[in-house]
Amino acid sequence: MHLLIPFAASDDPASRQTLRSLRLPHLTRLLARLTPQPAEAGAANSPALPHERALAAAMGLDPLTTPWAALQAHDLGWEGAREEAWAFITPSHWQVGQAQVTLLAPEELALAEDESRTLLAAMQPYFAEDGITLIYENPTRWLARGAAFRGLATAAPERAVGRDVAPWLPASPTLRRLQNEMQMLLYTHAVNEARAQRRALAVNSFWISGSGTLAAAPMPPAERPLVPQTLIQAALRQDWPAWGQAWETLDATQGAALLAALEQGNAAVRLTLCGERQAQTFALAPRSLRSKLSSIFGAPPLSNIMDKL
Repeated sequence: MHLLIPFAASDDPASRQTLRSLRLPHLTRLLARLTPQPAEAGAANSPALPHERALAAAMGLDPLTTPWAALQAHDLGWEGAREEAWAFITPSHWQVGQAQVTLLAPEELALAEDESRTLLAAMQPYFAEDGITLIYENPTRWLARGAAFRGLATAAPERAVGRDVAPWLPASPTLRRLQNEMQMLLYTHAVNEARAQRRALAVNSFWISGSGTLAAAPMPPAERPLVPQTLIQAALRQDWPAWGQAWETLDATQGAALLAALEQGNAAVRLTLCGERQAQTFALAPRSLRSKLSSIFGAPPLSNIMDKL
């Protein structure tokens, strides 16, 4: 049983203050019993977030250019999931400022299914000209299939939310041109006109992520790490009270389940905590009596562990 937690910590001082006030008894007991493994630290400009790299490594996938969309297509049973290149397309709002263009979290659009499907239908002919097929998955994420995504490095939306999009855009002239065309199409689209009337954010671009091809059959879903999503959106919104509440709920549910598995003798228990800079995995390992006593009575405070992520 492997629990991998994205956005377990943040560099924001307010998040660290929130963390120090939380009661996370199951996490604390897990960390006292498990042994830290070598930390996984990627480059600051890596398109892959620490939790993406850690999950990819756990699944035997390339941690830097992981084909998440192809994996999703495979799990959904789509034809060509193993042979063709795939990507995620996220309808998005790019906020234009004086010095830079930033990406808003997709959830802030509150995009309805009918709006998303209408936009997909309008955009599909333009994508088709470049050999790309769009497939609806949910309002804020579509699957895309086409050779343009083969070998393409892309970053998850979470990497660019609230930041300048320029460093995270894919290095593909074809896709850059397509983005420019879609920005012009979306500017006057009826969906956005209706959204403007109710003062909702416009869908004025799209984000490409998770691109690539599956090189081999992936790990079966039942064997993959559990990856709770509950901390991500609160962290991206920098809503630290909500993030703290989500942490306490996570500790009381999946944290408690992982501790129970450990206490029942499950030697495969692993916990991976992921921040904005690196990921740290903790696993069961043979230890001397002195080491066990040290971990119980001299374990570092939880905040010390989180500050390194």
